[in-house]
Amino acid sequence: MAFRRRTKSYPLFSQEFVIHNHADIGFCLVLCVLIGLMFEVTAKTAFLFILPQYNISMPTADSETVHYHYGPKDLVTILFYIFITIILHAVVQEYILDKISKRLHLSKVKHSKFNESGQLVVFHLTSVIWCFYVVVTEGYLTNPRSLWEDYPHVHLPFQVKFFYLCQLAYWLHALPELYFQKVRKEEIPRQLQYICLYLVPWSHRLGLILLLLQYSTEFLFHMARLFYFADENNEKLFSAWAAVFGVTRLFILTLAVLAIGFGLARMENQAFDPEKGNFNTLFCRLCVLLLVCAAQAWLMWRFIHSQLRHWREYWNEQSTKRRVPATPRVPARLIKRESGYHENGVVKAENGTSPRTKKLKSP
Repeated sequence: MAFRRRTKSYPLFSQEFVIHNHADIGFCLVLCVLIGLMFEVTAKTAFLFILPQYNISMPTADSETVHYHYGPKDLVTILFYIFITIILHAVVQEYILDKISKRLHLSKVKHSKFNESGQLVVFHLTSVIWCFYVVVTEGYLTNPRSLWEDYPHVHLPFQVKFFYLCQLAYWLHALPELYFQKVRKEEIPRQLQYICLYLVPWSHRLGLILLLLQYSTEFLFHMARLFYFADENNEKLFSAWAAVFGVTRLFILTLAVLAIGFGLARMENQAFDPEKGNFNTLFCRLCVLLLVCAAQAWLMWRFIHSQLRHWREYWNEQSTKRRVPATPRVPARLIKRESGYHENGVVKAENGTSPRTKKLKSP
């Protein structure tokens, strides 16, 4: 992790050195790019890493607005923000999650899940706030028709493109983090499925709404898991998440059918033109709808499967508690006492007098 005092040293550029210092290496690369802004010779190249590219000035009724197209230069910008994400990942792990997990004394499996949920809670909360701000300021909530009007949506406002660049940087950074965090082999397929689900390309306006709904649900789930690790009797948030999860799937399907199935189908431009970014054909619309439905069905199937397994484990635990017979009480051992009672270590008779000692006959 970054910025940690280490007592053990590793050979330079060895596997263990890279794993334990990957955030520090990323910090050095980011610092080199920022230093490049200070010199006129390298400033133009440094801006290529930091700012979105392909800006276009578009005239409006009052003035001009700057929009952005997409292209191969965006990969350089995404790479820069991947290193920034790695640094932030290490800072959250070092200064927040590690300090909390030390107090909880979790097992290895729970410790790994706690770190995963802790990182995703921070990311999902930030993304929900940021995405909600973008959706409100761009007017996508107040005017739902804007989700399909003026298609193709190839010219993006600055905040929309920058949001998507940071989203791609985060989910691409999660791939090398599987190696840096030494994730167990049996956990890697699940993590890859989760990452690939968010790397699916969406239409930028509809994708913002879908991400806002999905991230809100995921934030609630990982927050519930953190509370569960802190106190295993606290499962109220899981019930709230289960209710929100099903409603979110319904909202996503309804919105996708409304925007893709009905909105884009009524647009006049129905030609297939990849150069202009126009994919508004019946075949493309059906493929996108099928992809959305398949993703939601897969999530719903996993949700139902996990709920059934949880209920099965709960009822098995309850049934085993009922079958365990009550342990019989061991009767107290009767102590044979002499007649009378003891007083100050001397046996007294029933009438309070001391019993007479037998005289030994002399031989």
